[in-house]
Amino acid sequence: MQAITLGESGLKCSRLAYGCWRVTGVITHPPIDDEHEQKGREAITAAYEAGYTLFDLADIYSEGLVEEVFGRTLKEVSGMRDSITVTTKCGIRQKGDPDKDAPHRYDQSRDHIVASCDASLKRMGLDCIDMFLLHRPDYLLEQEEVAKAFDELKQAGKVREFGVSNFTVGQLDHLQAACSMKLICNQVEISLFHYDALEDGSLDYYQRHGVTPLAWSPLAQGRLGRETPVSLRKANHTQEQAVRDALHVVALQEECSPSAVALAWLLRHPAGIVPIVGSTNPDHIRDATRADGLQLSREEWYRLTAAAAGEPLP
Repeated sequence: MQAITLGESGLKCSRLAYGCWRVTGVITHPPIDDEHEQKGREAITAAYEAGYTLFDLADIYSEGLVEEVFGRTLKEVSGMRDSITVTTKCGIRQKGDPDKDAPHRYDQSRDHIVASCDASLKRMGLDCIDMFLLHRPDYLLEQEEVAKAFDELKQAGKVREFGVSNFTVGQLDHLQAACSMKLICNQVEISLFHYDALEDGSLDYYQRHGVTPLAWSPLAQGRLGRETPVSLRKANHTQEQAVRDALHVVALQEECSPSAVALAWLLRHPAGIVPIVGSTNPDHIRDATRADGLQLSREEWYRLTAAAAGEPLP
C-alpha cells in the first residue's frame, strides 16, 4: 500500500490501518484459549503481510488481552516491530476498577495516563508506543494535567507522538492549547452511514491544522459490504439498500468488492482519512487493500454520497 504521514509528525504508515479490537474473538474477560489465540495471531499476521503498517489497539480491548496477543505476535513475526506503527489508547475505566463500587467512567488524570502507558508497554513487550491516544473525552479533563503527563511520557522515551479519539474539534483545540507537542490525529466514526464529519467542519479543521482523521467503523460494522438482504423492519431500509446498490455498481465496474469501494470513498477525501479495518477474516483483510489502488471519480463519489443522504444534494 501507499504510505502517508500521520499529521505533522515523522510517523509514516499505510493508507489503511488495522484495528485489533476483535482479534481475541471479542472476549470480555481473559484468559484466552488456544484456538482464539491462534486466530488472533493469524489475523494480525495477515494484515501485516497484506501491507498494513498502522495497528490500532486500546487498553480496554478484552481488558488488555488484545495488547498481550498483539505483543506475542510481534515476537513471533520476524522484523514486524521495526516495520510498523503501533497505536494504543487509554482513558476509559471499567466498572469495578479498582474497587467493586467504582462506576464505568473516563479518567484522563496524570496518574492514570502514565500508569496506563506503562501497563500497555508491559503487555505488548515494547519500550516505546509510536502513537498514544486518549480514547474518549473525559468530562473532568484538565488540559494542563494531561499536557504534563504527555510531556513526562515523551521525555522518558515511552511515547513518540500523541493524539485523541472521539474528541470534538473544540475539545481537541482546547487540549492542544496546553500541549507543547502537536496532537497528530483524531480517531472518529466516519462511513457512508455516518458522515457528520463532512458537514460539521471537522474535516476542514483537520486539513487546516495538519491533523490526520482515523475513521473507525468505516464499513458501518460490516453493513456496507454485507451480501444478506436488508431487513425491511429497519426504519432506514430504503436508504441502506440504495447505498448498497450504488456500491455494487462501482464494484462491478472496478472488479472489486463493495467493501473496497466504501473504503475508497473515504480515501478519496482530501483530508487524508485513514480507515481502520477491523475484520479478523484474512480474506477480508486482504480484500480491503484493493481500496488503496482505487481512485473514485468525482461523479462516482457524489453518487455514493447522494445515496447515503437518501435524497438529492441541495
